[in-house]
Amino acid sequence: MIRPGSRVRMHVRLCLDDGTVADDTRADGDEPVTFTVGAGELLPGLEAVVMGLATGDRHTVTLPPEQAYGFASPRAVQTLPRNDFPPDLALAEGLIVGFDTPTGEQIPGLIRRIGEDGVTVDFNHPLAGQAMTVTVEILAVDPP
Repeated sequence: MIRPGSRVRMHVRLCLDDGTVADDTRADGDEPVTFTVGAGELLPGLEAVVMGLATGDRHTVTLPPEQAYGFASPRAVQTLPRNDFPPDLALAEGLIVGFDTPTGEQIPGLIRRIGEDGVTVDFNHPLAGQAMTVTVEILAVDPP
């Protein structure tokens, strides 16, 4: 049975309210997801879905936005100077660009608008504000 500290291997499918499949490890040919419960490797809402399940279990639940990717924040939309971007980068609305953080991590930003002097970039998660129907299939559970 899955509990804090368990190492879990599972397939996962994430669907939006309109039926769009945001991720499906089976259909995408991806490897199953492997994580340790409580280590912060998955969304807390997704970890809560698997608690108490066991190898072979399959479970479907709908998570509201606050348990999935949260709500979009207006503070995560910023206008950056045009000269902050490489001159050879073909900027376009809808383009996702990687930005380096001061800690060396890279985060994606979605180009929302391109102006003469500034580029509006949305750093919210693309699925922020959306409810998700999550289906998990537990393949293996190693106890803590």
